[in-house]
Parts: sequence; structure tokens; C-alpha cells
Amino acid sequence: MSNPPIYDQILEDIIAYVYHTDISSPLAYKRARIALLDSLGCAVETLAQSSEARAFVGPVVPGTIVPNGFKLPGTRFVLDPVKGAFDFGALIRYLDHNDAYPGAEWGHPSDNLGAIIAVADWLSRAHAAGDAVGKAITVKEVLTAQIKAYEIQGIFQLKNAFNKHGLDHTILVKIASTAVVAHLLGLSEEQALSALSHAWMDGHPLRTFRQAPNAGPRKGWAAGDACKRAVHLCFLAKAGQPGAPSVLTAPKWGFKDTLFGGEELRIPRPFGSFVMEYHFFKLVVAEAHGISAAEAAVELAAILKHAGKTASDIEKMTIRTQQAAKTIIDKTGPLRNPADRDHCIQYIVAVSLIKGSFIEGEDYADDSPWASDPRVDELREKIVVVEDEQFTKDYHDQKVRSGANGLKVELKSGEDIPEIVVAFPIGHPKHPETLDLVKKKFKNNMSKGKFESVTVEEMMKLAEEDDIPVHSFIDLFEKKV
Repeated sequence: MSNPPIYDQILEDIIAYVYHTDISSPLAYKRARIALLDSLGCAVETLAQSSEARAFVGPVVPGTIVPNGFKLPGTRFVLDPVKGAFDFGALIRYLDHNDAYPGAEWGHPSDNLGAIIAVADWLSRAHAAGDAVGKAITVKEVLTAQIKAYEIQGIFQLKNAFNKHGLDHTILVKIASTAVVAHLLGLSEEQALSALSHAWMDGHPLRTFRQAPNAGPRKGWAAGDACKRAVHLCFLAKAGQPGAPSVLTAPKWGFKDTLFGGEELRIPRPFGSFVMEYHFFKLVVAEAHGISAAEAAVELAAILKHAGKTASDIEKMTIRTQQAAKTIIDKTGPLRNPADRDHCIQYIVAVSLIKGSFIEGEDYADDSPWASDPRVDELREKIVVVEDEQFTKDYHDQKVRSGANGLKVELKSGEDIPEIVVAFPIGHPKHPETLDLVKKKFKNNMSKGKFESVTVEEMMKLAEEDDIPVHSFIDLFEKKV
């Protein structure tokens, strides 16, 4: 019998972490429960607000019923775990309202729940029905997989800038989801390594769909695409497909030389539960680098109102920001669709300032009054975005981890309004009200989906129960009518 192949060390480290590391942090589990509810709420919110998303969820062949399949939350669809992973991952992400994590690369670790929940619910439901393909999966096991997926994605994000090479950050959703889904499916470690090597071997999406002139709705379903791919690759490995042991390091043909400019992938700290403990909850429907700017804009609106002024009295506005925001959401010129608008810091600030309240998901839509309000474009043209090196430094400093933006306004009258700086906006782990506000956000989102308050309370209760089958929890999210 031949010895199993030796895989690149990073792949070995990921699988060893997933298969052999116990998570003992009470804080990680506390935040994971809230993140799970938040993600489910975001999916329901998407279904309530986006006709685009409602159009692509459901079975590929209409009317298909999968025995003991995944019950897609917020719907009556019962799906196979591959299509289910796409649909649920896309619904969580589509409105840009799910949680986030910063670093050299920005990403949204709850994207991984598309794959985790689709597979776990199907396995749990099949087991309960006596189908030999299934296995018992508890809420605690889902939370553990969630913590580990967050950790894999987030630790890679700290020091590896995939966007610098034109690659989309959802490559990390595919990597993290493949690793944890392999474990949920009961793959051997060698099979898990095979699946993970295939996840790295994929060509990977270009991030052009997040940047002008090609920004479009694909950025809303790119995470679902990564989840779908992760689940499919795990099934292929389970069926016996061999992997590529040197997928990262093979000269000329490996990931490093072909797609990463010859750079080494960096893992700056051991895998544990750090990312779940310190990730950012999004309480404002805006690209995360712009949330503190939206908060500052709402504060500025109150100051202007008190002074008897409006946005039309502004001569110039300067947004002082971090390098990541400057790269990702500093956007001038025409905004052609909702995806363009929600990745434009000038639009986020302008709408929040003119409204006097936080921008919301429907404010990005083509038929939103704000999309055609001439005051918005007039204010956008007066906004200058500049990088502040200290903001960038604090953004990357693991002891600070701020997401600062500062707004300074010069009025046509010649008056200056003192700069408003928000470093730790609502949703930041250092903001004392974050977790309570996330629970409130969940209740609001479930209300948008027409779920009764008694059902919502039961959802929150069962999320605290470690030992219940996960499908019993997901059953509560089925749309009855």
C-alpha cells in the first residue's frame, strides 16, 4: 500500500485545524449564535426586498422535489445541497448587509453559512428520516463549523491581498467552506485535502464585477457561487477524485506562480477562534468601509438642521478615509445599477445626509427616488475622498482595528463645520451596543419576511440550544404561505 501524498503545508494546516482543534471560547460561541441569526435574517430580508434574488432561487428544474432536501429559509423550496448552498449563500450576501471582516483583503465570513447550513440541514433531515446518507448534526456542530470557517477566511484576509492580483475575495469562501463541509460530510482527511486542493485549483472569479465599469449584481451572488463550488468539490472528493498535492507551490503551474504573482501566502497567526470573536456586524446596509461615513453623515445632518442649513448650502465636503475604502468605494461618474450605488461612498454619504437617517437597502434600487434625485449627484460632485495614512495604519493594526471615516464640510457662506470622525461605528466589536442591536436587526428582518413574533422568539430560543438537530431549527424559517 502506497503512502498518502504529502500536500502543501498550508492545506495540511487547514485540515488539521478543522479535524482536530477543539473550540473552547464562550465568546466565540456567543457571537456565533448571533451571527447565525443575523445571516438568516439577512436572507429573509433579501427575499422581502429583492425581486432580482427571488428570480434565481429554487430548483434548477421547476417543481423538482428533493427527498429530505435542504429547506431554503424564507421559502417553501426543498433543494439539493449544491443548489441550496448557492441560493442560501446568495441570499445572505445579496443586499450587502451580512457581517464582515477587514484586513489586507476585505470579506464577509458569514457567506460560508450558505454551504454549512445547506449541507448540515440536508444531512440532519435525511438522518431523521432514516436515510442512510444522513447523519445527526446539532446546532452546536453547525456553530463549530461556522467558527472554523470564519477563522480560515479571516486569518487569510489579514495579510493576503487577493484583490491586488485581480482575484475576488470569495476565493476564501470557497476555501473555508470546502474545509468545513468536508468534515460535516464525514470525508477522510485525505479526501478533505483532495477537495481543498481542487478549491485552490479553480481559476477563481475576477473581481471586475465589483469595480467600474463592470460593477453589477454578480457581486451579490458571488458568495453563493463559492458555496456551491465548495459543496460540489467535496462530493467529488468523496466519490474518489484525487487531489493535487502541490497545487499552491508547483513551479509555473501552481497557484502561487500562476495567480499570485509568485508571492507566498501568509498565515500571520495560528487558527483558533479570533475572527468570530472580533468580526464586524453590519447594522447599516452599506459597504462596510463606508458605514462609519454614513454614521458621520447622519450626525452632520443633525448639525446642519440645527443651523438652519441643508445639503444645498455645502460648497465642498472632504471624506478622510482608509486606503481600503479609497480603493473599493471611491467612485465618481454615473452609477448604473444598485450594485454600483452600494459600492460608492459618495452615494452612501449623500443619501444619508439628505435623508438625515441611515441609508437602507431600497435606497440603492433603480426605482428609488434617491437614484434619480438631482441633489444626490450634486452633492456627490462636491465630495473629495482622500486617504489618511493613520486611518489606514489603525485599520490594519490588530490592537486598534478601526474603520474610521471623517467628514469635513465647507459651506458656501465661508463657514467650516468641525470635522466629524467616527472610528468604531455601530456593529464594530468595540461598540458596546453592537450585539443588542444585531438582535434588534434580526427581529426587524424577520418582520419584513412576515414571520410572527412568537415564531421569532422561538428561533432565538432554539439558537441557544446546543443539542437540538439543526433541521428542527431551520424548520422554523420555512415560509408557510
